[in-house]
Amino acid sequence: MSLPSTGDSNHKCKRASVYRRFTSPVCGCLAVGWLLLAMHAVNGHGEAEKAVEHTAASHSAPVSAHDIGLINVTQSDLLQKQVRDNWVSYNGDYTGQRYSSSTQITPGNVGHLAAQWVFHTGEFGDLEVTPVVIAGIMFVTSANDAYALDAKTGKLLWQHMRPPTQGLIDDSARHHNRGVAILGTRLYMETDNAHLLCLDARSGGLIWDEAYATGNKNYGATSAPLIVKDNVLVGTAGGDDGVRGFLAAFDAETGKEKWRFWTIPEPGEKGSESWPGNMYLHGGGTTWMPGTYDPDLNTLYWGTGNPSPDYDGSVRPGDDLYTSCLLALDPDTGALKWYFQYTPHNLYDYDAVQTPVIVDAKFKGKPRKLIVTANRNGFLYILDRTDGKFLFAKQFTKLQNWATGIDENGRPISAGLIPDEKGVQVCPAAGGATNWYSPSYDQETHMFYFRLLEACAVFTSKTEPFEEGRTYYSTGTQDVGETGKGYINAFDLRTLDFAWRHLQIGINKGWGGVMSTATGLVAYGDDAQNFVILNGYTGKPLWHFNVGQLIRASPMSYAINGKQYFAIAAGSDVFSFALP
Repeated sequence: MSLPSTGDSNHKCKRASVYRRFTSPVCGCLAVGWLLLAMHAVNGHGEAEKAVEHTAASHSAPVSAHDIGLINVTQSDLLQKQVRDNWVSYNGDYTGQRYSSSTQITPGNVGHLAAQWVFHTGEFGDLEVTPVVIAGIMFVTSANDAYALDAKTGKLLWQHMRPPTQGLIDDSARHHNRGVAILGTRLYMETDNAHLLCLDARSGGLIWDEAYATGNKNYGATSAPLIVKDNVLVGTAGGDDGVRGFLAAFDAETGKEKWRFWTIPEPGEKGSESWPGNMYLHGGGTTWMPGTYDPDLNTLYWGTGNPSPDYDGSVRPGDDLYTSCLLALDPDTGALKWYFQYTPHNLYDYDAVQTPVIVDAKFKGKPRKLIVTANRNGFLYILDRTDGKFLFAKQFTKLQNWATGIDENGRPISAGLIPDEKGVQVCPAAGGATNWYSPSYDQETHMFYFRLLEACAVFTSKTEPFEEGRTYYSTGTQDVGETGKGYINAFDLRTLDFAWRHLQIGINKGWGGVMSTATGLVAYGDDAQNFVILNGYTGKPLWHFNVGQLIRASPMSYAINGKQYFAIAAGSDVFSFALP
């Protein structure tokens, strides 16, 4: 769908910045934006030139639907088989592959890629959002704020503002927000204090606001919702803080709760033997990243977080269901179909919220419906997604000592490293061999790409009581030894082995995910503040652009009038790139 002209031509400049501020009377939304336009990459590298400042006229009237594109996301849009023009959800589609079918940008011309525009959000720390693009409109979040942008120019169309919540703890106190979901003309987002907001995607006006995590003030939220049919699916943060995890579905029209699956069983239910007394109320297992969905099997796949307290297993004996698991749920009722637990009785904060990527491919010569996941515990897993049967696991980090292997049923063989007051060295460190940042599967190369961090830490533990308003780690960790080496890994599903891995440079504090394209490109943000494109077959670097800020987000791709763009959040900004 083509967009009406915005009248902006500043992208022709070597670098330009625009400050925009306008107020819309629609539902009292105040729209404030900074647009930093177009730093052209010189010879494919991120050299920016002198800025020229322009000031736009203020607006007092609401922006019309015509001005911002025709937003009306249908079920067929959400079920799209190819990701090309629209990136309709956090992962682009239901598979979680983060694979773009666009073919305009290739290994042959990627060296000419140039920044088109930069948009500055509020000052709430490093963004972790993946933009959603529908009909040429980009939607991003920063803390509790939502923005609609012209995806071609970066022009601010509307902003919905909500102050960051005071009094939160741990991850929620950092006010991270990973994005939005859209159905019809409505936009859905989670807030830092676990409210589900429904906004008008055409104006930013608030339609309804539903608080969905009560009874423990340690709850919060950091994820992007997922739409399945007419359900808005949301989870919470707080798994290190003594909350009881759950996944909940809300009616997209009314905001009424339709079902809730508790990840920590209550007394008398299967697995409750791990949670004596009222421990089930504080067992963690939060659902703080979006899952994936197979419409043919009508099955929702969602990872769960670590048990709480993190490092003291003495108060939660047994396997600690359903923490550190992949859950297969009926999206209509929330009923559990099957589960697979990656790390039973987890003592190392190895949660399992990493994207469960849906792949239809041959496995050992036979067509299978697969789930592929690189887990925080340092092993890559392949499951049959029809029934959860374990098929394959392979260690992907050199620094791993908590398990001596994986048995024939997929259960880890513990090395018996138990944190205590003196401390014990465990690899990977608490941050994991990988984490929440997105992987990608390329349908052409048949490779699964993901980020790896090699690190070890000394884990200490001491039994502590739960207390609202405080974290519930029961002591903590200290990194030691050979730490901080990061890589991009490429795992070949045909050979069941790693094809290559690309060493990261920089301070190794970036948490950027990856995506791939039909032309064999892999895009990601590295640890040296670069947006990077690799050759997906070989891992050879092809192009980079220095954004000058830490990248803690995953890239995406979209197209407008046949022109392909990449976008990624870095620091408090969103960058867009395309060919000249």
